[in-house]
Amino acid sequence: MEYINRHLEDKVLSLSESYSAILITGPRQSGKTTMLKMLAEKENIGREYVTLDDLSVREMAKNDPAMFLQLHKPPVLIDEVQYAPELFTYIKIHIDKKHTPGDFWMTGSQIFRLMRGVQESLAGRVALLHMSPLSQREIDGRPAVPFSTNFDMLVAESKKIKPITAPEVYKRLWKGSMPGIVSGLFPDREIYYSSYISTYIERDVRELSGNIDALKFNRFITAMAARSAQMLNFSAVAEDADIDIQTAKAWTNILETLGIIFLLHPYSNNVLKRTIKTPKVYFYDTGLVCYLTKWSSPEIAENGAMNGALLENYTVSEIVKSYQSVGMEPYLYYYRDRDAKEIDVIIEGDGTLCPIEIKKTALPDKRIVKAFGVIDKAPLKIGTGAVLCMAEQLGAFDKNNLIVPIWMI
Repeated sequence: MEYINRHLEDKVLSLSESYSAILITGPRQSGKTTMLKMLAEKENIGREYVTLDDLSVREMAKNDPAMFLQLHKPPVLIDEVQYAPELFTYIKIHIDKKHTPGDFWMTGSQIFRLMRGVQESLAGRVALLHMSPLSQREIDGRPAVPFSTNFDMLVAESKKIKPITAPEVYKRLWKGSMPGIVSGLFPDREIYYSSYISTYIERDVRELSGNIDALKFNRFITAMAARSAQMLNFSAVAEDADIDIQTAKAWTNILETLGIIFLLHPYSNNVLKRTIKTPKVYFYDTGLVCYLTKWSSPEIAENGAMNGALLENYTVSEIVKSYQSVGMEPYLYYYRDRDAKEIDVIIEGDGTLCPIEIKKTALPDKRIVKAFGVIDKAPLKIGTGAVLCMAEQLGAFDKNNLIVPIWMI
């Protein structure tokens, strides 16, 4: 199996020179441990690897954390650290005593539970990074570049990237971005995703919410996938899954905690009073969406009823990954008001708002960018807007509105 280089590698190594502890969170099977083990081999300082997936090791970490750290002395890589938040206090004591950079590398696949323990014990002492499944740039072996609508940067990038066609984009989004599939380790995609849901997701949901009805949970995650890139209507999801609204909200929160989905919240401020409050839901991995919504091939997905939603989910998740890959937090929103005026994505940064529309067409109509005018009253400066689409090359309607091919993200 071929290892695919991850953009976070450089960030981990540079942070290890100043922070005593680094914690990488993200969904299971997204490649956190593989990357850290590979980096540990490279640094060649005898870093020990220990996983709390092992029940006897976990038992000791929970019941005698001091003894655990004597047995597994830094530099150490602790996998699935969320299982023993008791360790955090002892790690803090060790860090305060020794101040040795790079002592603790940790991974965790339950973001919220983990963060609580971290905030209580390790605030200011730990560097937090998030790793999603592979980004398109990582799969192609291209360098990390957080997506922006900066024209000069896009021109420079467009010279380095080989264009791909719409069917190729759908092939990518249908196949998904889990390292196990992309690397060829698991050639059977159907079996991979069905095992992923029953082995990891269901097990973790049980752990976070007590006993669950596996059948209802399956219906729930399928109902969420069917609504990817749409506003999240909890009562409709609850009805589909035959659960109550409170359970639908709790399970949504857990899928977010596990790094399976993320929510895009509407952009609003005191001036834009007519905006609605409902978030939109996206999956980090479009392969999982295609599996759950039963699109049996890329061609059928490209021509099916969800083709626009799948493309939007893919595009937004790639934008998010482009920021996470360099250790940055993306500030993304969408806009919709009570008059049904809508902007798919707004990127906020450096005091500007950059509006973005996502369209399946190769020849976008200039009227699309008219919608961008709804945020003119916002207190921040309006930056360059863009239509992300299937165009063959980078172009523009005018100096403020670009036409950017999706393969350039």
